[in-house]
Amino acid sequence: MTAFWTQADYDGHELIELVHDRASGLTAIIAIHSTHLGPAAGGTRFWHYADPADGMRDVLRLSRGMSYKNAMAGLPMGGGKAVILAGRDRRKTPEMLAAFATAVEALGGRYVTAEDVGISEADMAEVSKHTRFVSGLPVAAGEAGGDPGPFTAMGIYHGIRAAVEHKLGKASLQGVRVALQGVGSVGGGVARLLAKDGARLVLADVDEARAAALAQELDGESVAPDQIMSVACDVFSPNALGAILDEEGIARLDCPIVAGGANNQLARAEHGRVLADRGILYAPDYVINAGGIISVTLEYLCRRDNTPCDINEVRKRIAQIPDRLRTIWQESDSTGVSADQVADRMAQALIGR
Repeated sequence: MTAFWTQADYDGHELIELVHDRASGLTAIIAIHSTHLGPAAGGTRFWHYADPADGMRDVLRLSRGMSYKNAMAGLPMGGGKAVILAGRDRRKTPEMLAAFATAVEALGGRYVTAEDVGISEADMAEVSKHTRFVSGLPVAAGEAGGDPGPFTAMGIYHGIRAAVEHKLGKASLQGVRVALQGVGSVGGGVARLLAKDGARLVLADVDEARAAALAQELDGESVAPDQIMSVACDVFSPNALGAILDEEGIARLDCPIVAGGANNQLARAEHGRVLADRGILYAPDYVINAGGIISVTLEYLCRRDNTPCDINEVRKRIAQIPDRLRTIWQESDSTGVSADQVADRMAQALIGR
């Protein structure tokens, strides 16, 4: 694996820890980007990387994104992330999760984990048997916390509405054509919320049967995964894995807006400028997709402080996402600086970088 400090995505991270437990077969990487605002918070991703160096690149980028996300969401948390390097068989055992949790506990609260791709609410419950520094756990009805996916979807939905109003001058989503890439927990939730507002949906997913079933449910249409970025639409909403917006991907787009929940959508920093030069309004991913971390952070803080945690407070904070996006877009419009760079500068100022 390439030394992390030589990678382009290394950004003065405070800690990079490689965790290996021979007995359980666990290999994981925990990255803490910043604790300037508080403990580093960010989920754990369970993924098979053909090249482990891709796992290192992922954790470096994701942890930095969490620093920015938490800062822009006004949360008293820093940024961190973990990846568990899954084998080809993607086998996940309680013993692996226990070994991972032990590593998190050993950090003494510098890192707080939760769900991400490949990790479920049940997995976090297993992790919680061995560490206090975990969130996204099952909660009672009306309380903040649990699966962050629906809260992430809620924020993206609000963000898409704001983008359509800003770029297209439409206060309603009725008849607005949205192409969604990925219809899992987050993308599927976004699709259902958009459908209630009368949006016309085009869906794609690596599980083509899932996309087809949801399209039928919502009176939309489905296309093959390799076609979704070329669909003529008002909004392209990426809700799967990141780094899809490179020169080739951006050239394929036929839309005035990109607004979705995938992390690290821009393959490289310069691709935000490429989007702007094409006249495409971009919703910085770590701003629009903050609903999930808002939920799990409030859950964690309430549990830590033994205080009630009202789900309405989560919804109130998620409803502030559109105003943050409008502030970014207004500055971008007035200065000519691309929206991603405006957001980055705001976040960097908040975390003292």
